[in-house]
Amino acid sequence: MVIGGGVMGASIAFHLAEAGVRRIVVVERGELAGGSSGKPIGGVRAQFSDPLNIELGRRSLRAFRGFPDRPGADIGLRTVGYLFLLTTAGQAAEFADSVRTQNGLGVPSRMIGPAEARALCPYLSAEGLVAAAYSPDDGHARPAHVVRGYARAAARAGAVIATHTSVVGMDTAGDRVTVVHTDRGSVACSAVACAAGAWSARIGSMVGVELPVRPLRRQLAFTVPLLPAAPRIPFTIDFTSSAYFHNSDDGLLFGLADPAQSEGFDTTWTPEWLDLFRAVARRRAPALAELATAGGWAGLYEVTPDHNALIGRSTSPVNFLYATGFSGHGFLQAPAVGEIVRDLYLGRPPCVDVTPLGADRFRTGTRSRPEAHVV
Repeated sequence: MVIGGGVMGASIAFHLAEAGVRRIVVVERGELAGGSSGKPIGGVRAQFSDPLNIELGRRSLRAFRGFPDRPGADIGLRTVGYLFLLTTAGQAAEFADSVRTQNGLGVPSRMIGPAEARALCPYLSAEGLVAAAYSPDDGHARPAHVVRGYARAAARAGAVIATHTSVVGMDTAGDRVTVVHTDRGSVACSAVACAAGAWSARIGSMVGVELPVRPLRRQLAFTVPLLPAAPRIPFTIDFTSSAYFHNSDDGLLFGLADPAQSEGFDTTWTPEWLDLFRAVARRRAPALAELATAGGWAGLYEVTPDHNALIGRSTSPVNFLYATGFSGHGFLQAPAVGEIVRDLYLGRPPCVDVTPLGADRFRTGTRSRPEAHVV
């Protein structure tokens, strides 16, 4: 059983079904992509500082490019690049080091100067910019399209997708989960994969598995249609403030992580949040500060203490797998993680060694792997 009908759960179900696994059941308490996967910014990238995250991003980018053929869906992929704007010498040095690591793993990222950054994104003011990091292979896609593409392909292969179905408990016998109880009945199972996003801690607690994931609201907004149309620009991020923007249909999408945001499951969109973005835009991209918006939405980041994912198999119950806590990187890493969970279930070495991402790293004192390129 797969718990969670977002991008991670759908990817896991697809990869399992493709490998010939039968009697797959995906349970989702609402609609598919109704939680965090329905409201992310849609960025896809391999520009990270940790080699493990770089590899997960790189493999996933390849899968996104091939999505029209496998599993077969248009996901609105726009390979426009990712542009990180850097305003201190320290940031530039750290990103330059990361670019060297990325290049060594096959990612064509590079450091550029303020003038080239402005050429890529005409909205920018170069004042105060020290440098930028850019990778042309990155971009953005439509998360809901990805979820539906994976889910439909899994269903065609025989997977059961049970929406509006909440998990209320689990039974164990010895060191195994044997039954998952839902509000629509109970299901015997040979294994459970938790992909419940911000709600994963609750699922793990049902079988005594600690998944240190906490929910954190993130908000974004859309401009009104723009005339003349906005130029094609990279996914652009002011790294100091976390403010970002990119093309979206006939306008632009704006976002920023509120540093004062408290933890919780509240997903109310508050228009006054836009004041934070506009304050940054007046310095970094002045024309954006005055653009009218046509609403927005709020979703949840699923955050871990070191901003890295939790991926693995629990020691007890031994048939409880998990893929959660991606701290804003779940959508872009989902294709690779689906492969990995498939391999963990089948008992074979995964394409990427995710041992360092085991949930017990916080309990055992294992050295954490902080990710520097967090937005």
